[in-house]
Amino acid sequence: MPGASWDPTALPTRPGIYINFVEAAAAQIRGGARGIVAIPLLTYAGTAATKTFYTVETEKDATDLFGVDNVESILLALQGGAKQVLVYTMPANPLTQDYVDMRAAFDAYPFNVFVFDGESDDTQQAATKTWVATNRDAGKKFIVVIGGDATDDADPTLGNARSTLNKDDYIVNLINGVIVGGSTYTSAQYAPFVAGLIAGTAINRSTTYTVLPVDDVTKRLTNAQVTAALAAGSLVFVNDGEKVRLEQGIVTSGKKIRSIRARQAISYDIAKTAADNYIGKLNNNADGQATLMVAIKAYLEQLEVDNVLTSPVVALDSQRPSVGDSVFLEISYTEVDSIERVLMTINI
Repeated sequence: MPGASWDPTALPTRPGIYINFVEAAAAQIRGGARGIVAIPLLTYAGTAATKTFYTVETEKDATDLFGVDNVESILLALQGGAKQVLVYTMPANPLTQDYVDMRAAFDAYPFNVFVFDGESDDTQQAATKTWVATNRDAGKKFIVVIGGDATDDADPTLGNARSTLNKDDYIVNLINGVIVGGSTYTSAQYAPFVAGLIAGTAINRSTTYTVLPVDDVTKRLTNAQVTAALAAGSLVFVNDGEKVRLEQGIVTSGKKIRSIRARQAISYDIAKTAADNYIGKLNNNADGQATLMVAIKAYLEQLEVDNVLTSPVVALDSQRPSVGDSVFLEISYTEVDSIERVLMTINI
């Protein structure tokens, strides 16, 4: 699978490209696609069949397929900015095995962000965390957005505890709901909007301080509670007195969504380009290796122009000889972050 991890003590046997990002003395695997939100839809009354995939790009697509009363999560994802919503129709009254089947079915499809259809279930969130890790190690990477019910949303310590339970570079946990018009959405119900926002935000942009199209939050947090939430890796909405903002775009491990998404894009794009154009087509000699490195460097330099990263370097791994059918590369660059703190000293 493109972008899978590799272990220096047990090299892979299948042809393909294997990428390791090294940061701060610890190897972490990154990767993923862009623009598509995946949703396992619980109810539908249109022309859709059970345990079937559908690609939705417009409100009309959604209502025609599933019925106007069943598409709120899909519409929120599109409103948030998703290019497409990949919908899988769950059986009525789904059992544990149906969720297992759903996750296995999604394994065969590319998508950027996974989110439940307004659900908040501890068991399924735990199973999804395991699913994320399994796919990441196999080369398929995506972000998951989760949330809580009304009881959880009323107490930020419960939401923060959920962040701790689901600590992962690829999981986002929203801990407060919103009020839109006369309607109240729990954090789990509004999570599809966040999923669409993440999927639709360019990798050289941050979701931090995004203004939300809502009237208020269901739970206004104090400064101390917001600080505690960020420390726990929670995604939190804040009413600043004029508008509601997403305070900081972070995953449950505390890292920036922008950073994770950029690494996902780099892993996915390099792997796909190599698979389409280079694997099995280049000789593993100086000329072939140079061709591959030049292509990767050119891609990274374009990301440098786009303010995703700076100072890209691509070279052969000096510790591992590139012989036989294996090429070992060392790639380094500096990530570009967004300005999120402005610290001023004013002398008068």
